[in-house]
Amino acid sequence: MAEHPVIGYLVWALLFGAIFAWEGIGLLRLHDGFPTLSDATRAVMSYPAGRWTLFALWLWFGWHTFVRGWHFLLQDPS
Repeated sequence: MAEHPVIGYLVWALLFGAIFAWEGIGLLRLHDGFPTLSDATRAVMSYPAGRWTLFALWLWFGWHTFVRGWHFLLQDPS
């Protein structure tokens, strides 16, 4: 069994922690002008190019997260 890269888990934990911290600060400081992630997404989605870009990023992330390297359905039954 392959060893799990601890540094990869640490990087993902830091990224998710930063996202949650950003959202928490934005929700605690509603009147200070600190944008939440929904504010940023709303600003990007107001333009057609932004909607297409977010859609492309969503497809790319889904492909690389769930499909790429997944051999469960593609294995030879013999």
